[in-house]
Amino acid sequence: AGREAKIDQWRAKCIQEVEEKNRERELKAAADSVLSEVRKKQADTKRMVDVLRGLEKLRKLRKEAAARKGVCPPPSADEAFETQVESLKTLLKTRTELYEAEERALRVMLEGEQEEERKREMEKKQKKEREKLLQQKLEMDSKLFGDPAEFPLAHLLQPFRDYYLQAEHSVAALIQIRHEWDQYLVPADHPEGSCIPPGWVLPSLPTNDTWATAVR
Repeated sequence: AGREAKIDQWRAKCIQEVEEKNRERELKAAADSVLSEVRKKQADTKRMVDVLRGLEKLRKLRKEAAARKGVCPPPSADEAFETQVESLKTLLKTRTELYEAEERALRVMLEGEQEEERKREMEKKQKKEREKLLQQKLEMDSKLFGDPAEFPLAHLLQPFRDYYLQAEHSVAALIQIRHEWDQYLVPADHPEGSCIPPGWVLPSLPTNDTWATAVR
C-alpha cells in the first residue's frame, strides 16, 4: 500500500508537470499570436499613414499643375480636404498609440512568463542540488555509522547530537568547547597544530582482511 501510494504520488506529480508545461506553451503561443496580430495592425496603420502622405503630395502636385494652366480650386475644396486629412491623421495617431500600448502589455506579459520560467528552472536546479547533497550526506553517514537499515540512524546518532548540542543548554559546556576549539585556531602550515577540517573525516578503506573483518 505504501509503494502504491508513492507511485500514485509520483504519477500525479508527473501529470501536473506535463499539464503546467502544456498551459505555458499554450499561453505563449496565444501571446505570440496576439503579438503578431498587433504588429500586423501596426504595419497596416503605417501603410495608411504613407498613403495619406502620398495623397497630400499628389494633390499638391495637381494643384501646382492646374495653377500653371490658370485653374485654381475654390478655398472650400482646400478646407474640406485638409479637414478630412486631419481627421484621418488623428484617427491613425490614436490607433498607433493603442497598438503600441497593446504591444508593450504583451511584451511585459511575455517577459513575466519568461521570468517565471527561469525562476522555476532555478528552483528545480536548487532542488536537485539539495537532493544531491542529502544523498551525499546519507552515504557519508552510512560509511561513518553503518547501514541505517541495520542500525537505526536516529537512535545511533542521539549521543552525538547530545554532545554537539550541549553548548546550547550549558554555559560551562560552551566555554569548554570554545576553549578546545581555540587550540586549533592556527594557520594550516603551523608546525604545532592543524586547522579544523570543514566536514567529516571519512575512514580509509581497509588495507588488510583483519581490518576489514573488524570494520564489518
